[in-house]
Amino acid sequence: MSGRTSMLEALRKAEGVLRLEPCWVPRSFVMPGGRLRLHPDDLYALGTHRGGIDERWFSSTTHAANGPLTPADEGLSYVRNGSSRFLLRDAVTEIGDELLGSEVMSKEKGWNILCKFFDNLGPIPHHMHQDEKFASRVGQKGKPEAYYFPPQYNHKRNNFPYTFMGLEPGTTKEQVRQCLGNWNKGDNKILNFSRAYRLEPGTGWRVDPGVLHAPGSLVTYEPQVNSDVFAMFQSVVEDRPVDRSLLVKDVPEEFANDLDYLVSMLNWDANVDPEFGKHNHVKPLPVKPIEEMRGQGYEENWVTYGTKSFSAKELTILPGRKAVIHDRAAYGLILTQGHGQIGSHIVETPTMIRFGEMTLDELFVSAAAAAEMKIENHSKTEPLVLLKHFGPGNPDTPINTKP
Repeated sequence: MSGRTSMLEALRKAEGVLRLEPCWVPRSFVMPGGRLRLHPDDLYALGTHRGGIDERWFSSTTHAANGPLTPADEGLSYVRNGSSRFLLRDAVTEIGDELLGSEVMSKEKGWNILCKFFDNLGPIPHHMHQDEKFASRVGQKGKPEAYYFPPQYNHKRNNFPYTFMGLEPGTTKEQVRQCLGNWNKGDNKILNFSRAYRLEPGTGWRVDPGVLHAPGSLVTYEPQVNSDVFAMFQSVVEDRPVDRSLLVKDVPEEFANDLDYLVSMLNWDANVDPEFGKHNHVKPLPVKPIEEMRGQGYEENWVTYGTKSFSAKELTILPGRKAVIHDRAAYGLILTQGHGQIGSHIVETPTMIRFGEMTLDELFVSAAAAAEMKIENHSKTEPLVLLKHFGPGNPDTPINTKP
């Protein structure tokens, strides 16, 4: 049986919904926060030389850019099909029309979204993601992204539940240039020119390309364009030096020491916006009137919106209820609370996961199945809560709605 034939058979038997294995990703420049429900003995399961596991990637067709020791399948989601498995990336290549719909495949050529949880003990260095103009110079995509802080994963806020974002109004390009020039002198003090915002579970942020940000210590659900392009602008974080290679890893070699070029990668007006918080803080947006939804057994909110590149919803099925949910695009999903059934699949939120173990909390829902998805909450007392991430091509995404 060919790969395409077996994948189509797996999709048919699963009634258009694929079950995914957990996909864990380490990072060497941060310390894991220990809230992703991975067993504490497994936080360094890949070895301390690779860094702690502080990320879980969802429905991913994107390889992690983690340096020369990165395995070929790191960051890639596997579909579990009985006792066998195959990469979701390969499934999109082979049966993308059946998964995403022929119109989306014709336009997008694939599943162009990366979504993850990241969980850190403290803050990430102040950094930015290049836009299409600068990213294309190193063969990558520009990267907008968004944050949502799921309450179920944020019972503990860890060391720094604040995020520095942008730059203080009045900051000059020369001041940022001097910070970059002082990289190897210790703390380059770029945070002197930024402001921190307190992070609030149940809300989120929009982060456009070219905008500096230093994510704080809340567990963050992060839909984004499927690119791992970035440039660190902070030389020391929590008394730990940041290697300068992380400033220029996605910069053409001839510009690696050109401070003016590095500063030019910033979207200056967006960084110094005096109403940055007002323009970028995202609050949940109900999909329909709340009482109407509750009468049908559920509540659903957009938690990421305002861009055509990606979007996300949080769906809650009320205790002991069933609901039929309609979406006009394929999506990946991750449970954050409860247990029940999605289509023909039993689902449950794990309390503790060993590295390499299978779970029942992550699925990929094809476009055809998403059109009418039956979901049941098997608990009489606890809500069933899940997050759904959509790539470009969802016609229902509120594009023109501002945070």
